[in-house]
Order: sequence, then C-alpha cells, then structure tokens
Amino acid sequence: MEDNLTILALESSCDDTAAAVVRQAKGGPAQILSSVVFDQTKLHATFGGVVPEIAARAHAEKLDVCAKEALIKANVSLFDLDAVAVTAGPGLIGGVLSGVMCARGIAVGADLPLIGVNHLAGHALTPRLTNNVRYPYLMLLVSGGHCQFLIAHSSSDFTRLGGTIDDAPGEAFDKTARLLGLTQPGGPAVQQEAQAGDPTRFAFPRPMLNKPGCDMSFSGLKTALRRARDEIIAQKSGLTRQDRADLCASFQAAVTDVLSEKCRRAIEIYMTEAPSEPLIAVAGGVAANTSIRAGLERTAHENNCAFLAPPLSLCTDNAAMIAYCALEQYRNGDRGKGELVARPRWPLDRHSPAMLGSGRKGAKA
Repeated sequence: MEDNLTILALESSCDDTAAAVVRQAKGGPAQILSSVVFDQTKLHATFGGVVPEIAARAHAEKLDVCAKEALIKANVSLFDLDAVAVTAGPGLIGGVLSGVMCARGIAVGADLPLIGVNHLAGHALTPRLTNNVRYPYLMLLVSGGHCQFLIAHSSSDFTRLGGTIDDAPGEAFDKTARLLGLTQPGGPAVQQEAQAGDPTRFAFPRPMLNKPGCDMSFSGLKTALRRARDEIIAQKSGLTRQDRADLCASFQAAVTDVLSEKCRRAIEIYMTEAPSEPLIAVAGGVAANTSIRAGLERTAHENNCAFLAPPLSLCTDNAAMIAYCALEQYRNGDRGKGELVARPRWPLDRHSPAMLGSGRKGAKA
C-alpha cells in the first residue's frame, strides 16, 4: 500500500463545479494542494433557484477547465496521481452524470483507478480532513438539499439518527427569501435582514419538537411565514423594511431552536456509545449562519461535547472533501474496480429506510 497518496477529485452534484487535489502521507494529515470552485449563481439568478438542465450544461462546459486549473495550482501532473475521484451521487442526476463522465475520461486516459464517492460522505468526513478527528463522532449535515444527524464510525459506516422529512433548512431559507423578495441564495440574504429584526415578534411554530427523536420538518415553518406576511400585507398594503427584518429574524430563531433541540437529543444518543473524545461537527451551507452555529455550539458545550465547524469553504460543496473521502476509501481497499454508476439517491446509512421527499437542490438520502 502506498505511503503517499495524491488524488484529483471532481464535484458537480448541484450548482458548483469543483475540482481539487489532495495529498496525504500514511498516518499524517491531509494536505489540500488545490481547491477550485466555479459557482453558477449568476446563471440561475433570474429563475429564483437552480435549474437542473442549465446546471448540467454548465458542469459539462467547466469540468475539464476546473480539473486542469486544479492540477496547475497543485503543481502536479496526471502522472503524479494515484487515483481520480468523483461525486457519484446523490444529487441532480444531470450534474452527477457530467462529473462521472469527465472523471471516467481522465481516469481511462491516465490509466488510473476511478473512485466513486458519496457526496454526503464527503461532507461527513470533512472534520477528519481539517482536524483529523477520531471516530466515532456526531455529524450534522445541514444544507440546501439535506439535513440529517449521523454518527460516523468509519468512511463507509454511518448511523443516521434523524433527518428532515420534507424541506431541508437551506431550502426553507431560499423559499423564505423568495416570499420576501430577497435575493438568492436565500440563506445569506435572510441572515442579513434578520440582523435588524426582532426574533420574538412572530410566534412561528417549532415543528416536531413535541415528538421524540431527531427527525425534523421545515415546510410548515415556511407556510407560517407566508401567512404572517400575507396578514401584514392585507393590513398595510405592503411590507415595511422592519416587517421584513422581523419576519426573517423570527424565522431564523425558529430554525435555530429546532436544530438546537434536535442536536441535544442526537448528542444524548451518541453519548451512549461512550466516545473517547465526544465531538459534534457541522457542515453544509447553512452552517455558515451565525445564529444557527451559535445555537449548536452552545448546545454542544452544555452537553459536554466538543463542537467543530470547518472553514466555510469546506462546509459548502467542494471537491477537496471528495478527494479526502476517496483517500480513506483507497486505503481501505477501494481501487475503483467495477462499473461506476451515477446515483440520484444514495443513503449513507444502508440499514435505515431512505428519508422521504426530494429537495429542490437534489434528492434526499
């Protein structure tokens, strides 16, 4: 088994085209030699959300350019690589297919193994990429298309404790932004408006807090916000800037409360495994929200659990996490043999039933 591994990875599961080169000496920390991300925000701005066909076409046009730039920035050639990795799912199938086909071409041309990586596993292993945390640890994936609590036992063994049964939080933020006439992506826009708002003005529901377990629901919260908005418009014939700020702040507070309470319950279950170094990590675009992050960190510390949020560039979609996950898979014997299939759905926990529903940014796992 190679002591030093260098892997080129591609990521195209949603609306970010990414490539990265990661190297790791056996037993040592991983090094991100390069990480390139081309986002598609401008392409989808006028549509109020990601258009799958446009996203897939943009990926097909940019993937080879992105891979070339990643190799140049890393100062490596194809001959320096040990394998090529690619996100094989879950996600928007057109984008996933674009990435798989490009990676397959590179791997065949360079006579390298091709390793398919679960996009969610990439997020889940980010704490090991950045901080080399020990298994088992608790992970909250919270983004535009996914939201679930997982216990990571290894690079291929995950236990899902709960997840959203409908909208993911990021999707709820995007829909809230559209309802209030804010720009996309909705998460940053709602958070900025909320800074000037009163989080107690509207008594929005905290869905499923009255039910045991770690499952969540956010579609009803979005509906409650729309009704509150419509009532204000009916009374005033429009929204003031303060009304909008208060709606955003109250919505954000409700999401924070739900995630914090479900986090507390997940920690309780996780602690029964008696981890040597208890830790909860969070990844995904919603992890950038300062209110939500503060609530999760407070909950972790109150329950004697360390808290870790990787840098924002590694919380959102990127190829460095895909390369690192492939590194662990390679060391565990995955040499990329067999046919690699693009998958719109790919649950991390193979023993639990798949979560219901499909988010706007991709199928849930």
